[in-house]
Amino acid sequence: MSNSKLAVPQLAAVQIDGMTRSSFMLKSALAAGAVYGGATVAPFVSKAIAQENMGDVEILNFALTLEVLESTFYEEALKQVSGLSGDVQELAEQLQDDEAEHVAALTSTIEDLGGKPVEAPKFDFGDAFQDEDAFLELAQTFEDTGVSAYNGAAPMIEASEVLEAAGSIVQIEGRHAALIRSQRGEPAAPVPFDEALEMAQVLNAVEPFIKS
Repeated sequence: MSNSKLAVPQLAAVQIDGMTRSSFMLKSALAAGAVYGGATVAPFVSKAIAQENMGDVEILNFALTLEVLESTFYEEALKQVSGLSGDVQELAEQLQDDEAEHVAALTSTIEDLGGKPVEAPKFDFGDAFQDEDAFLELAQTFEDTGVSAYNGAAPMIEASEVLEAAGSIVQIEGRHAALIRSQRGEPAAPVPFDEALEMAQVLNAVEPFIKS
């Protein structure tokens, strides 16, 4: 499938340097988002977690990898995107602060559960920092992807305190997406429900993009 036929070709351009289980799942989730859009990855995440028989610590490490992606994205955007308007600059700073706190909270929770936080991969965000519009477009997609990924992981979480922690983060991710849409002049909540896809559709679509 060529990039011209992708729903979100910017996601297909994001490179993740790391081969932990969490980074591989994140690559796969981004591939699903590239094909169908960031709000459609929940069934892929749910299926992948179930097939891998991942426990709470591993699920949290997947969430941590996603939050590191977002935190790094905003941090780099603030350094590299020239000419951000005042409102967008302020929003990017707030989102980076939020994502950094999510990273710290997930790291602490993993350690409290006796687990080891996953090593942070390195990222290449392609052309996302060429201007404000490109930054906002990929930011919206990342936040949509994050919401969908958390929704896909939530049914697999066993401990109530872990589910509570994930739920408190996913609500903020949804608000982030709404704030970004507002900056882009789009409706904050364009649909009443996120799209659900058959797993076969998603797996067949993402397979060409998953590199070992």
